[in-house]
This record gives sequence, structure tokens and C-alpha cells, in this order.
Amino acid sequence: MYGAAWCGDCRRSKAVLDASGLDYEYVDVGESKDAADAAVAITGRTSIPVIVLPDGSHLVEPSDALLLDRIGVS
Repeated sequence: MYGAAWCGDCRRSKAVLDASGLDYEYVDVGESKDAADAAVAITGRTSIPVIVLPDGSHLVEPSDALLLDRIGVS
């Protein structure tokens, strides 16, 4: 997950992932220009959060319901 501490949608998506119990890597784009550039390279946009799924697909600013569905948690 690419996100930033100042981003409300990022905090919300991070809370969903934390509650799911799944392992994931959090990359703070506010801490590193390289991380921000990587997120843009994935999506072609500057919006966050960017959540890269195991199958290589990604979500940008997903709703909680969509995120839960895509990670297989109901």
C-alpha cells in the first residue's frame, strides 16, 4: 500500500488492512520522492492510497467494501 499519514483515505484503507490480519507493506509517499514516483508509475495518477494486490492489479482510493472484496475478506 502506498499512502501518507496526512491522507484520510489512506488511514481508512490502512485500518481495513490492519483489521483484516493480512500481511502487507506500507510505503509512505510523503517520506520518499521515489515512493511517490513509484505510486504514480503504477497508476498514472497522483491519487492515494494505491493498493497493489497479489495478482498485480491495483486499487486507487477504494471504498472499504471494494477493498474487503478484493482482498477476500467479508
